[in-house]
Amino acid sequence: MSANSLLEVHLKALRLPTFVENYAKFAEDAARSNLDYPRYLLALAEQEVARREQNRIRRRIKAARFPVLKELADFDFSALPGLNKARILDLGRGEYIARREPLIFLGNPGLGKTHLATALALEACRQGHRVRFWTAAGLVNELLLAQDEHRLHRMLAAARKLDLVVLDELGFIPFSPAGAQALFTFCSELYEHTALIVTTNLRFADWTQVFGDERLTAALLDRLTHRAHILELVGESYRFRQRRQRDAQP
Repeated sequence: MSANSLLEVHLKALRLPTFVENYAKFAEDAARSNLDYPRYLLALAEQEVARREQNRIRRRIKAARFPVLKELADFDFSALPGLNKARILDLGRGEYIARREPLIFLGNPGLGKTHLATALALEACRQGHRVRFWTAAGLVNELLLAQDEHRLHRMLAAARKLDLVVLDELGFIPFSPAGAQALFTFCSELYEHTALIVTTNLRFADWTQVFGDERLTAALLDRLTHRAHILELVGESYRFRQRRQRDAQP
C-alpha cells in the first residue's frame, strides 16, 4: 500500500474527512508557497474545524423542523415603519436566549410574524443553540398524543433541554379544555428555563377565545409576559400589497 493510501486509511479511521479531501492539494499549495509543516497542518485543521461547524449547523437546523427557512436580511422592514428594525437585529444576537426571555410577536395575519420568528430561530441555530419550531395547533396535538400514550413527562423533559422554542400561529384555532391545559403545562415547564418565541394574531385580551378558561389564560399570560419582549406589527398584509401591485399593473 502506498504512503498516500495508508495515510487516507488512518485519516478516515480518525474521522478526518476534510483532511482526506484536502491534504494533497494543500500539500501542493504549501510546497509552492514554501510553507513549513506547522502552517500546512494548521491550514488543514482550520478547514476540518470549519467543515464540522457547518455540519453541526445543518444538523441543528434540521432538528428544529422549520417549515421553511427565512432570513432577517430578506424581511421588508420598510413595509412596517412602526417596527423597530434595530431592536429586531439586536435580538438576532441571541442574548434573550441566554436570559431565557420570551419574545411575543403580535399582529394581524400577513405582516411577517412567522418570518421574523423563523429568522431569529435560524440565527439561534447558527449560534449553537438547540431550537424547535411548532405551530400552536401542531404542538397541542403532539402533547395530547403524548399524554394518551403516557409519555408526556418524557416530551416535557426533552423540551426543557432546548434553548429556544418557537410557538407559531397562536390564536387561529381554539383548543379543547384538555388541549389548553396541555399547552399551559408545556409553557409552565419552560418558564424561566427555555426561551420562547410566540406569534399570535390576537390581542392578549382575546386569548380566552383560544384557551376558554379565564383563570388559565390569565396564569399563562402572567408567565409569558413576565420579562418578555413584546413587539406589535401594524400594517397591511404582504399578500394584500402583492395583490394590489398586480392589479395596478397595466
